[in-house]
Amino acid sequence: MTKIDYEKVGALIGIEVHQQLDTKTKLFCSCPTKIREDEPHFTFLRRLRPTQSELGEVDPAALFEFHKGRVHIYENYNDSICLVEQDEEPPHLLDKEAVNFALEIALLMNAQPVDEIQIMRKLVIDGSNTTGFQRSVVVAFGGAIQVNGLEVPIQTIGVEEDAARKIREEGARTYWRLDRLGIPLIEVATAPVMKTPEQVQATALRIGQIFRVTGKVKRGLGTIRQDINVSIKDGAIIEIKGVQKLNLIGQVVKYEVQRQVELLKLRDELKKRGVRASKITKRVHEVTSLFKKSTSKVIKAALKRKEGVFALMLPGFASLVGKELQPGRRLGSEFADYAQFWGGVKGVFHTDELPKYGITTNDVENLRKHLQAKKADAIIIVAATKTAATEALKAVGDRARQSLKGVPAETRGPLADGTTRYSRPRPGAARMYPETDVAPVSVTVEHLDQIRKQLPELPEEKIHKFQEEYQLSEELAQIMIRSLRIDLFEAITKQHPELAVIIASTLETLWRNLEREEIAVDDISEQQIVLLFDRLAQNQFAKEAIPELLTWLANNPDGAVDDGIEALGLGVISQKELEAIVSKIVKANKEMIAERGERAMGPLMGKVMNEVRGRADGKLVNELLRSAIRTQLEPQ
Repeated sequence: MTKIDYEKVGALIGIEVHQQLDTKTKLFCSCPTKIREDEPHFTFLRRLRPTQSELGEVDPAALFEFHKGRVHIYENYNDSICLVEQDEEPPHLLDKEAVNFALEIALLMNAQPVDEIQIMRKLVIDGSNTTGFQRSVVVAFGGAIQVNGLEVPIQTIGVEEDAARKIREEGARTYWRLDRLGIPLIEVATAPVMKTPEQVQATALRIGQIFRVTGKVKRGLGTIRQDINVSIKDGAIIEIKGVQKLNLIGQVVKYEVQRQVELLKLRDELKKRGVRASKITKRVHEVTSLFKKSTSKVIKAALKRKEGVFALMLPGFASLVGKELQPGRRLGSEFADYAQFWGGVKGVFHTDELPKYGITTNDVENLRKHLQAKKADAIIIVAATKTAATEALKAVGDRARQSLKGVPAETRGPLADGTTRYSRPRPGAARMYPETDVAPVSVTVEHLDQIRKQLPELPEEKIHKFQEEYQLSEELAQIMIRSLRIDLFEAITKQHPELAVIIASTLETLWRNLEREEIAVDDISEQQIVLLFDRLAQNQFAKEAIPELLTWLANNPDGAVDDGIEALGLGVISQKELEAIVSKIVKANKEMIAERGERAMGPLMGKVMNEVRGRADGKLVNELLRSAIRTQLEPQ
């Protein structure tokens, strides 16, 4: 893949950042905003169907979900989930605490609050909401934030209900837990003015920082999600929903721009080959007889289930189905996504990748001969029931015809490596309509003035405090005010100001070093981090053991800090024990000390620290070792 000139390809990117608000109750009822892991008390079943809008239109994304034919099972708790979440009772009034939090964020971003907050419904029938829609409100328009010299306009700031948690899927049944449903989410949407992955990632960080300095958002993985809208010249607006990790945003943008660039190249190649939409027929061929003796495990399993093998010919697509669009993702991957979502099949084979997977050269030759395919043609194969295979291959044909236009507008989901896959069609305007069960909320000038008086400092306003009160160096203070963990730093430092430098260095410098070593530090809860510094302040382990303890916590996400200290043997040793260790090492290295004098300090310090393994303070080790070396050098 060639390096992308984002300016030249006309990249335009916008982002929507959603984060759970740390309110006492949910957005439209008085249930607590707590996530639960204990066994639910009861379940109920629902099937959701799309409805027409006021103009008689049906939203394509909702229709797509309906065609999956899924059944949704909702898990409930008697003591923390009420009839509102179950859609058995109308919603209560809009939560005032959530509105105030959103207005505070709006003022921090210089946005213009609305005079009256109207509640809207957004059609969602993927099962994540019992009602078949999500309630949301807009609290402010306009505003802007500064990001590394770029002014990023804010389009809207709003609040919406979080969705239910998907627990598992079993066949056509999806299990959801209603503890998360209704937790208020702040949503900030920017204008599509960013042009590079770096700008998008920096903007998401800036928005996250503003959320955090309020002290009124929940923290931890799963509480924040980013939706990214990416387009290039002659491409289409692609919405990538649900990016949870901040450091993945830049990669997602890079790979999406790359995908669109490659799709446009593919479109041009198809035009050169004279491929037209009319040539891509919807005819699905049954070719089961050709594979009766196939050694392919997938095909053998399908035939054993009394299913069949079906094929679709794509004239002029040879060598293009295997064309890489993103690392490890090809046009064939896009076809497979469509086949899976629209037909419910597990995957597809295509002739660009064959012979492989137990399908032989002879199988491919017989298939081409049977379909009278030319060398320039590609063939897509599915092993499934006739109904599923037909729907899957029709979807592949639709996606192939879209290739002639370039980039199809769609919603995609992120994968762990930053690549994406097809999720569903882009929603249309028909999905939004007014909520009739909840009264609007007025926003008065007096109310806004009261919130303005209590606005927190923005990160850049804290630099003096970090240097003067917490004794951070200028460099470390600058790092912390750019950190997404700035609020965590302040919360812990407020309890242990004497540890400020160690806390800052751990949350940023050490954190990044551990990430580079592929240690999953993001899996460590903030409660564990707080407790880690509590134990450090109580002198239960030495600061030198922090990297080892964080690594243990990352590898044992359900483990307690105290368990880690015990498992690693990190309990602080007494000064008497330390003096004995220092004495032993000094005696064992008399020749080195005689030869090097105090220059032996460095290597011997390493030997002592290696033996104490983080169970002693490095400063104390330094003092004892230096004294012991000097004593050794004195005339006997």
